[in-house]
Amino acid sequence: MTLRQILEAAASETGGADVGTDAEGATTWSIGETVFASLSPDGSSASFLLDPIVANAAARTPDVRRSPRGPGWVDMTPRIVDGHVYDRARAWFLSGHRRLTGPGA
Repeated sequence: MTLRQILEAAASETGGADVGTDAEGATTWSIGETVFASLSPDGSSASFLLDPIVANAAARTPDVRRSPRGPGWVDMTPRIVDGHVYDRARAWFLSGHRRLTGPGA
């Protein structure tokens, strides 16, 4: 399984996310004007906009770092896509979506 397949499957579980392409050719998922997930053009890394507390914890997991995109963003660049990467990427995609669409959003 690839990061693209994981994110596309997670997107199919949600409603209302717009899929686009940014200036660098990355695939993006957004709600309104806010991008909450991005996949690099070559599919080797994904970025997620998370609650800052979740992002701090996420940045301490293997193959993940804080993103230069700004607060709450993390970049995942796994060497291999295994079950742990699948679980984290799916959960972070869904968390980012919920953050923008859930109650109080």
